Amino acid sequence: MSNYTKLKTNLKLAIQRLKLLEKKKTELSLKSRREIADYIQANKADRARIRVEHIIREDNYVEAMEMLEMFCDLLLARFGLIEKMKELDPGLDEAIGTLIWASPRVSNDITEFKLIGDAFCHKYGKKYADACKADTLNNVNEKVKRRLGLEPPPKLLVEQYLIEIAKNFNIPYEPDQSVMLRSGLYDEELISLKDKTNEYRNGGNNNGGAGGGFPAGFEPTSDFSDKAPIGFKPDYNGQSDLIDFNNNLPPLPNSLPYGDLSTIRKGSSPPPSYIKKDVRSRWPI
Repeated sequence: MSNYTKLKTNLKLAIQRLKLLEKKKTELSLKSRREIADYIQANKADRARIRVEHIIREDNYVEAMEMLEMFCDLLLARFGLIEKMKELDPGLDEAIGTLIWASPRVSNDITEFKLIGDAFCHKYGKKYADACKADTLNNVNEKVKRRLGLEPPPKLLVEQYLIEIAKNFNIPYEPDQSVMLRSGLYDEELISLKDKTNEYRNGGNNNGGAGGGFPAGFEPTSDFSDKAPIGFKPDYNGQSDLIDFNNNLPPLPNSLPYGDLSTIRKGSSPPPSYIKKDVRSRWPI
């Protein structure tokens, strides 16, 4: 039996074992919820939280198993690329890297993963396998890394599990207020910001200007007195008047690329040279 045949067989066996393990752990998790509900009913909240942390880890483990099963299916579907190509195909880099990274973490439950990791190590080299195990190539799936991580679950997630378990079994439960309030700080800040924004839109509070949208004591950061609108000519003596485009045209140069502007008169049409000669010579069709 060739190495490729062994690898293909181990991938198929790994998929079967993953499905069985997912089903088993899901059933155990459902049974553990009944035990946690009994702890809640007996006012043993601390004991229930410890059991919930275990359930969260098991749920994360099941999700990781589902991802690994998907990657095994992908490798079986594209197994021809593994056989025919000497170099690693970029489309298989994440799947292979994730299986190599996960092999020491799940090999106790699924022994085929160790054989799969060794096969890819022999195929693509020990250096590549070590880089995948250390995740220096950034090719390991992020969701699998989070689900198989060793970090304890957040306290807010534990409380949410307890709330849902108590609701499913119709048991009264009062969550930890310190955890729930800490999780709601951001919402309170958003509400405060929204109220302040509405206050400015409505013209400020009692101390602000009427309809200006600025709070009391607002001062502009720059002087707008010298900013004249378009169409006005400042005279720098505190007054400004509208430019008269018929009697007070600004001086223009006598020679420009599009003709001699000295021939322009009030109410006259553009110079003939602009229409007949320059346009045709400068913008050929």
